[in-house]
Amino acid sequence: MKVPPARAEAFAAAPPDDIRAILIYGPDLGLVRERAESAARAVAGSLTDPFNIVEFTPAALKDEPSRLTDEACAMSMMGGRRVVRLRDATDAVAGAAADAIAAEGGALMIVEAGDLNPRSKLRALFEKSDGTAAIACYMDEGAGLDDLVRKSLADAGLQAGRDVVTWIAGNLGSDRMVSRMELEKLTLYAAGQSEITLEDAQAVIGDAAAVTLDDVVYASTGGNLKGLTVALARARFEGVAAIAILRAASRHLSRIEEAVSAMAAGASPDTAMKGLRPPVFFKQQNSFRSQIQRWRPQTLSRARAELIQAEIDCKSTGMPDDAVCERALMRLAAMAGAKVPR
Repeated sequence: MKVPPARAEAFAAAPPDDIRAILIYGPDLGLVRERAESAARAVAGSLTDPFNIVEFTPAALKDEPSRLTDEACAMSMMGGRRVVRLRDATDAVAGAAADAIAAEGGALMIVEAGDLNPRSKLRALFEKSDGTAAIACYMDEGAGLDDLVRKSLADAGLQAGRDVVTWIAGNLGSDRMVSRMELEKLTLYAAGQSEITLEDAQAVIGDAAAVTLDDVVYASTGGNLKGLTVALARARFEGVAAIAILRAASRHLSRIEEAVSAMAAGASPDTAMKGLRPPVFFKQQNSFRSQIQRWRPQTLSRARAELIQAEIDCKSTGMPDDAVCERALMRLAAMAGAKVPR
């Protein structure tokens, strides 16, 4: 069965007894790992128990695919239910996983994978088989990321204003594990305080993925073709997903649009920029000021439509996501004044 997004956290934290196998997959590999560990801990009690937890990768199944079934059916030497974790899975292990599920062993099998398209054999297996579940892990954004920030701060006895929470959320990376590490750094930095200020956040938050996203977005909307090429290459090297880049670009255009509207109503560029929430990071203010003076409402509408179509193409056409993303960002750069080779 498919686990609805609203139930994913609770399901992973307490897998039902009648579930024999769970597929946890998606582009947010940090969240995949977090939910897999949550499910494993709920069943086995500890992630380091050598008697009740076994982990391996598809390489271990290459010469012995039946090993997955053997582990799923093995009894615990110390009592309790065992957990079998198969990490870095792809559709190549779908056959071995199907055999293990059909054997109806007593262990909980947790299969962890990256992004899988709707035609994936693994997804079909876990979404349709009896006693199985599939949990999708998409990148934190919007209200979900705001909630993560608020909860992490509250757990540490800290508060933060809405603008501060929004700034933190906007400058965290898209990977859940990395985001948690950044938030932990922030709470340690603010030890002894009761409230996080924007200055605190700006002094600590420095996730490489967020910086990379900013580099890509600012280069594209600034018409900097050379900078865009370099930033995209770095983003790919760091594993930033194309969808995350497209959504970051869309959020950035929304902020430009808001400032442009304020200027159309009579505000100066500086006043329009200062009215944005969260505020523009001080290191990016010159670039942002230049962009809000360059973009026009009609062009912004075309750019937003371009990004929306690109995300649809990533999900439906079968074209490589990176190619779709690069094409869309090149078109944005052209709209911003860059001379794009044809």
